[in-house]
Amino acid sequence: MKTLLLMRHAKSSWKNKSLEDKKRPLKERGKHDAKQMGLTLHENELVPQVILCSSAKRAKQTAGQVIKATKFNGMCLFLDELYMAEPEDYLAQLKDLADEYERVLLIGHNPGMEMLLQIMDNKIEALPTGALAYLSLTLDSWSNISTETAGELVGFWIPETEKEAEKENKMAKDKDKKEKKDKKEKKEKKGKKDKK
Repeated sequence: MKTLLLMRHAKSSWKNKSLEDKKRPLKERGKHDAKQMGLTLHENELVPQVILCSSAKRAKQTAGQVIKATKFNGMCLFLDELYMAEPEDYLAQLKDLADEYERVLLIGHNPGMEMLLQIMDNKIEALPTGALAYLSLTLDSWSNISTETAGELVGFWIPETEKEAEKENKMAKDKDKKEKKDKKEKKEKKGKKDKK
């Protein structure tokens, strides 16, 4: 059995529009969320033995916050191959790992990270920024990992600020729906009056 931890980089900043995508940093909220997820790993005794991370600045900064929060002192590799990677790219990097590593953390980007989770878990799961998924894999050797590898989703965490943002979005959508419905009803009533 192997443990695979999948983490999407935390919330990044779009403040500087002239920055190329790979160089975008984390927002303050993103730094907070990444630290929170690191503490979650620590509290659940899931500190990885190795971290494989995208070479994008926002992913590196996410890893930095996780490393600080968990007091991680293992190997952390920043890989260009994981920048905007597809599931096959993540799997290719995992295949090369030594079998002494039981617990590995991947930090990357959507849509590839979310697709990898769905392939491993065999369910449709959303992976918002900063989210962390804990998978138990029926696997003895990393070299055997493939899209056919069965994984069980044991734990799933979303940063508090993401939950709040989702709640606010839902409330805004609900308000918008209600306003549209009220407007339509008003129009229908007016139409009935006009007919009389």
